[in-house]
Amino acid sequence: MTQALLESRLHSLPLLARGKVRDNYAVGADRLLMIASDRLSAFDVVMGEPIPGKGQLLTEMALFWFEQLKGIVPNHLTGEAPESVVPADERAQVVGRSMLVKRLKPLPVEAVVRGYLAGSGWKEYQQSRSVCGVALPDGLVNASKLPQPIFTPATKAEMGDHDENISFERMAEIIGAPLAAQVREVAISLYQTAAAYALTKGIIIADTKFEFGLDADGTLTLMDEVLTPDSSRFWPLEGYQAALRDGLNPPSYDKQFVRDWLEQAVVDGKPWNKQAPAPVLPASVVEHTAATYREALQRLTR
Repeated sequence: MTQALLESRLHSLPLLARGKVRDNYAVGADRLLMIASDRLSAFDVVMGEPIPGKGQLLTEMALFWFEQLKGIVPNHLTGEAPESVVPADERAQVVGRSMLVKRLKPLPVEAVVRGYLAGSGWKEYQQSRSVCGVALPDGLVNASKLPQPIFTPATKAEMGDHDENISFERMAEIIGAPLAAQVREVAISLYQTAAAYALTKGIIIADTKFEFGLDADGTLTLMDEVLTPDSSRFWPLEGYQAALRDGLNPPSYDKQFVRDWLEQAVVDGKPWNKQAPAPVLPASVVEHTAATYREALQRLTR
């Protein structure tokens, strides 16, 4: 892997936004250069330590899934080489970790699909026997497989704020009922196709988050990243049943290891309050996370 990139610094293109992980630069009026840094966010807080190689791994995995799923919905890729739009002295920041994409009108909601009960969904289920207004049967435990995948949208948070789970009805109010129904149908289809493929590689995709935008013609288009360990829960199939029995989180190929460490982290003698700044990640956590992301990519694409 190349040297870790915490923050890109291009001078040849105007910076539009620096997100939790990606730095977006304008390429003319109709394209974006999206650079995946090695930043890691957890609980919507960006860690101060990069995960070396993470940006390349995320990009390779996203490109793999865009190719696998292109028959379901158009995506934002232009097919052009990202390094073609920057000068030679900036290419090291771009090669292998970037996508040159169409500029879209992003939808202000995230399309979350859950096939298993975990994370905020498990917490909500314990209180109401439902997730985002979707009623679920009694008797489920942490990491239970759901009777069928459910669509549980969320609002997009600003940097440092937390995404908020919302009902489908609230999503329909925000973007309109016809578009909301289309997003739900497409997102569930994407999840089911990807989850079926991943199972053949020994990986459970417990849940995932898709982002969509509209192109100049109003066509729904898949954008940002797709089905990476940053936006999904990946569980190894071989460790799943044991975790289900004891009620703990299954072993994972995603950020859960970091989340679990942060849940135990102490700052100034108190448990971390999940507000910036984040605790300093030990080298062992950084190395474990990098290895986990590498293994997920290798298993899915081998």
